[in-house]
Amino acid sequence: MEFVLVTGPRPGVTLVTLNRPAKRNALSIALMGELAAVLDQAAADDGVRSVVITGDERAFSAGADINDQLERGLDAVFSDERLDAWRTVERFPKPLVAAVEGYALGGGCELAMLADIVIAGETARFGQPEINIGIFPGDGATQRLARSVGKSMAMKMVLSGEMIDAAEAKAIGLVAEVAAAGKTVGRALDLAAVIAEKSPIALRLAKEAVLTAFETPLSAGLEFERRNLALAFDSDDQKEGMRAFVEKRKPRFGGT
Repeated sequence: MEFVLVTGPRPGVTLVTLNRPAKRNALSIALMGELAAVLDQAAADDGVRSVVITGDERAFSAGADINDQLERGLDAVFSDERLDAWRTVERFPKPLVAAVEGYALGGGCELAMLADIVIAGETARFGQPEINIGIFPGDGATQRLARSVGKSMAMKMVLSGEMIDAAEAKAIGLVAEVAAAGKTVGRALDLAAVIAEKSPIALRLAKEAVLTAFETPLSAGLEFERRNLALAFDSDDQKEGMRAFVEKRKPRFGGT
């Protein structure tokens, strides 16, 4: 692959590095297609239990490929290939961690928001600057920002185009942790490794339940939670986990 690098630095963990440094990891259709292909492979691989996405020290991603959008117009935004790639990231069933250093702007910020957990370096900067070029976010920020950080802050970011730093991103709940510069990927990998030790079935069902909170009323969400918990109780991993707890040993989850 040209625009995405894939490694396995921890047991059960895949690290996906966006690799367009000259363009600050702008999210071209080609890059998004490669990212989607990697995530499809990871979803089908029982050996992969969590995934970390990162960029480089300058930029997680500075956003969409504006040259492509200038040339192709709306077709560059709404092409089936591009939308399918974004849906693949959105629907990835396993735990997904974003390790953000440098800029996460526009589509880069929207990609980070698709992760289940965001770890930001001290140098990270988040923003939705699309308003500065006469458009507004179109990869989910108008919806996900409002749900994550509230109406007022979402409006501020979308309507002003101003960036926020890592400390403010953590204060408003956009990121889970702030790591020292240069330590962000390591912290994200350590967390992903902890997650990878859990039951794959419980992880998938728990992720589904949390994400349902963004789509349904509370009563429907609680019903979905109970349904998924019943499915977890029907697994071999549940029996192994509870036996291990009683026997005071580490569980060995097989994913069944």
